Amino acid sequence: MYDDILLPVAPGGEANDAIPHATSLAQHYDATVHVVSAADTAVDTLAGQRTGAFSDRLADAAEKRVEAVTDELEAAGVETVGSVVRGDPLEVIENAIEDGADIVIMPSHTRRGIRRLLLGSVTEKVVRVATVPVVTVPMADPEADGEAPPSTDA
Repeated sequence: MYDDILLPVAPGGEANDAIPHATSLAQHYDATVHVVSAADTAVDTLAGQRTGAFSDRLADAAEKRVEAVTDELEAAGVETVGSVVRGDPLEVIENAIEDGADIVIMPSHTRRGIRRLLLGSVTEKVVRVATVPVVTVPMADPEADGEAPPSTDA
């Protein structure tokens, strides 16, 4: 049923409760998990060396995150393919679906109120536009639990 599973991961992120779900499905269906991270470097179009340095740090964080997740999946015996694509996260995920993903598994943060309105959600957008099933895995908002959000500093 599922040969290719898409697992988008955020650059610099640490926890991702979707990974065990992707692992389980991949093991059950003998599927390949495609781990993709979108390095949204639209800021590259802005002038200034400082912006370029930020873009490079973001791409480096995405590379490290993809490597960590693929290592975790491979340790569980799952075939993986990892990639970092520069661009808008929604477009990157849509393109990966068009390239043959059978299902998408991704986290959904439980933001509420004004934070949800202002920050939006890539997951919500993917659910609306995807042409394949999307499994969303709820993740608690660390700030709601009194914890600081994960750092994206390199």
